[in-house]
Amino acid sequence: MQFILRTHHVITLVLWVSASEDFDWTKNEKTSFYYGTFPTGFSWGVGSSAYQTEGAWNIDGKGASIWDSFAHRKGKIFLNDTGDSSCEGYYKFKDDVTLMKDMKLNHYRFSVSWPRILPSGLKSERINEKGIKYYDDLINMLLANKITPVVTLYHWDLPQVLQEKYGGWQNVSMVDYFNDFANLCFERFGNRVRNWITFNNPWSIAVEGYETGEHAPGLKLKGTGAYRAAHHIIKAHAKVWHTYDTQWRSKQKGLVGISLTADWGEPVDVTNQRDIEAAERYIQFYMGWFATPIFNGDYPQAMKDYVGRKSGQQGLGASRLPVFSPQEKSYIRGTCDFLGLGHFTTRYITQKNYPSGVGDSYFADRDLAELVDPKWPDPGSEWLYSVPWGFRRLLNFVKTQYGNPMIYVTENGVSEKMLCTDLCDDWRMQYFKDYINEMLKAVKDGVNIKGYTAWSLLDNFEWDEGFSERFGLYYVDFRNKNKTRYPKASVQFYKRIISSNGFPNQREVESWKRKAVETCSSSNQLLAAATRESQGGQEHAGVQRAWPVHDEV
Repeated sequence: MQFILRTHHVITLVLWVSASEDFDWTKNEKTSFYYGTFPTGFSWGVGSSAYQTEGAWNIDGKGASIWDSFAHRKGKIFLNDTGDSSCEGYYKFKDDVTLMKDMKLNHYRFSVSWPRILPSGLKSERINEKGIKYYDDLINMLLANKITPVVTLYHWDLPQVLQEKYGGWQNVSMVDYFNDFANLCFERFGNRVRNWITFNNPWSIAVEGYETGEHAPGLKLKGTGAYRAAHHIIKAHAKVWHTYDTQWRSKQKGLVGISLTADWGEPVDVTNQRDIEAAERYIQFYMGWFATPIFNGDYPQAMKDYVGRKSGQQGLGASRLPVFSPQEKSYIRGTCDFLGLGHFTTRYITQKNYPSGVGDSYFADRDLAELVDPKWPDPGSEWLYSVPWGFRRLLNFVKTQYGNPMIYVTENGVSEKMLCTDLCDDWRMQYFKDYINEMLKAVKDGVNIKGYTAWSLLDNFEWDEGFSERFGLYYVDFRNKNKTRYPKASVQFYKRIISSNGFPNQREVESWKRKAVETCSSSNQLLAAATRESQGGQEHAGVQRAWPVHDEV
């Protein structure tokens, strides 16, 4: 088994060497809507994460995470929201699995909270059996309903003790602690879980956690913190892959991958070589930062060149980008059974020179500017524009750069930023229709995509934006202590895409949105009645908060 896998990695590397030049930056086919279906066996799912949905932050022996600690600090989260109760998913998971069954989903992607099963972060200190039981029950119920569990081991909620004692991902000791945690998950859940994701969006962990400080643990170690955190995350990912490969794969027959989130970067001027190089650099500093070591053993050349040069200009004796030893390169290369890909939006990219005097910064190291087209629809967050053709471009880029790996789309969706109590979310239906269709075109291009995960099942705690942004297919009434779920029109729309395995013909697809909107009027009435009731009485006073006024956002 070991020999076969190693051979596969060598083949992958050879493919990459021969294929990496194939991406054509000048050829952006913005073709019309394509009617057709996905390959048989294509997997449809939805996603969530522990801190965003579970609540029960200090219940049944769970330890504190860096997000518990961060959200409890005033001024860190919009309107000082916290995930203390969030969607109460810890108590309502049976209801949520019923919602998934009704949608006829093939898989559900969720994360295991490290401090829920290891309160201090350390396997040697205490295993919390109540936390294990929660995930056991969830996994068993999913399987009983023929829904495949896809488990993320790290979706940002590091045990707070490890941050305080060691500095979190700034410290190489996290590699072994994370491996112990992952190994415990393989031991307890691996007889039923075949699909493992080590890290969700490590770019965000590194940059927003340790460079800008917008996310937990809120450190602003500019120019060094993000690179150091990423270096340890890549090592931790590789170690966990090897642990599974040597100890569990032959028994459990599962797969271990990583989920990288990447916006697409399109050159402002595709006839300008400097813009093309800037766009490629944007992607290499984003997705390639993690993908290139994992597929090829080392950081992208553009990162080594640019961070190295900037470090030299700043009078530093060595690059701020850490270095992998030859042994580490060979250990890390090929540690990916599939690539999880999260994608939401696109930017136009152009060359921009940052003088060395601006100080150390991941963003200045790239020497580029990001632009948006004012004509792009802006349905969701301030950063999220709907640019469907960028999705196909990104998927084809991955194919040519990394030897056409097996891809699972692990996150794709859109939020609403307006004060919204209308459950007829036509912009979300349009977003899913357009983005999933571009993914279908990529499949037709020969990209090896095996599944798609809509983000997200429920409205939930949206990190530093609190509850002010809603990505859910299901609306959650956060003012009500029961956290009642109401289906948006997009539930019915996505359900029809799943049942048709794509877009069978124009006439049928055009009827989907109309039918979906018809179903949401009754949900609107129920929600309006609940809103009137909660506004009329005082029973929910103090639960979460009142609605945000849009102009406060």
